[in-house]
Amino acid sequence: MANNSKFEEKVQAQAWMSEKVKRICLTFYQSFAEVLTEHRIPLSSCHQCFEDLLQLIKTQHLTPFVFQPFHEKIRYPFDYYQFGKDFFSLLIDVKASEVHGHPHIEEVISHLKQGHNVVFLANHQIEADPQAISILLDEKYPKLAENMIFVAGERVITDPLAIPFSMGRNLLCIYSKRYIDHPPEKKAEKQHHNKRAMELMCLLLKEGGKCIYVAPSGGRDRRNAQGVVEVAPFDPQSIEMFYLMAQKAKTPTYFYPMALATYHLLPPPEAIQIELGEARHGQRGPAHLSVGPCIDMERYPGYDQSDKHARRQARADHIWNLVSRDYQMLVKGVP
Repeated sequence: MANNSKFEEKVQAQAWMSEKVKRICLTFYQSFAEVLTEHRIPLSSCHQCFEDLLQLIKTQHLTPFVFQPFHEKIRYPFDYYQFGKDFFSLLIDVKASEVHGHPHIEEVISHLKQGHNVVFLANHQIEADPQAISILLDEKYPKLAENMIFVAGERVITDPLAIPFSMGRNLLCIYSKRYIDHPPEKKAEKQHHNKRAMELMCLLLKEGGKCIYVAPSGGRDRRNAQGVVEVAPFDPQSIEMFYLMAQKAKTPTYFYPMALATYHLLPPPEAIQIELGEARHGQRGPAHLSVGPCIDMERYPGYDQSDKHARRQARADHIWNLVSRDYQMLVKGVP
C-alpha cells in the first residue's frame, strides 16, 4: 500500500488544511483504495482522481468559488463535469447497473426538443446522484444529464469536498427548510437568496427546453429503525411551489417521477448533521434509475378534497408512492 502512504503523506503536508478535512479526505481515499483492491481494479485508477481532488480543494481554500443562485457547469479551462464522472465511475459497476422507463425518457427528450420543460420529482440518496445519473444516461441519451439543472441545497456548495463536484453541474441553489434557520442571523439573507433563485427558475422555465431535477424530500434517503433504506417523505409545499412556478412561466412543463437506487455507493450519515464535514465511505456496486409515466398534477387520488392543504398533501403522497414503488422495484437484488 505504498501509494496509500504517499497520498497520506501528501495530505498531512497540507498546512492550510484543517485536521478535520484531512481526516475526511484520507478516510474517503482509503475507502476507495479498499474497494478497488477488493474488486481487483488497479489502484492507479484512483490516484489521479484524488490528486486532482486535493488540488481542487486547495484552490477553493485559496480562492473560494462563490455559487450564484443559478450556477452553470464549468467545463473550461478545467472540465469539472468530466472530473465528477471519472471520479465516481470508480464506484459504479456499469455492467450491473440498470435504467428503466426508456419510453418515458424518450418522451422527455421529445418535450425538450420542442422547447417544453420537464421536471423530475425524485428521491435523493447520495451526494453523487448527479454524477450517477450522468454515468447511467450519457451513453444512450447524450446531453440529457449534462444539461439537467439540479436543485441543490447549501451543503453541496459549502462543503470543501463537495464543491469541486458541484462546480461541474447546473445548479439552482436553494436553502432547504431543514437548514434555513441555521444560523439564525443568516435566515433573512437565505430567504432573500431563495426568492432570487425562484425568480431565476421562473425565467429559465419561460425560456423553455429546461430539464430540472428536484428532490421534494429536501434531503437524502436514510435507513429506518429496522435498517431498511426508504424513500424520504415528500414535502407538499415544495411540489406546489414548483408546480406554481411552471404555471407562471406559461411554457408547457411536464412532471415525471424518477427513482434512484444509489445509497450503497456512498451512504450518508445515519443521522442528519447540521455542521459541515461528514465522513465519506465509498463502496462499489451497481446504480439503478427509473423514470415513470408523466404525472397528472391536477387529477390524482384525493384531488377532489375541499381543503387545499389536504389536496396538496394527497398529491405529494401520490407522487411519493410512484417514486417509492419504482424504487422498490430497483432495489431487488441491490445489496
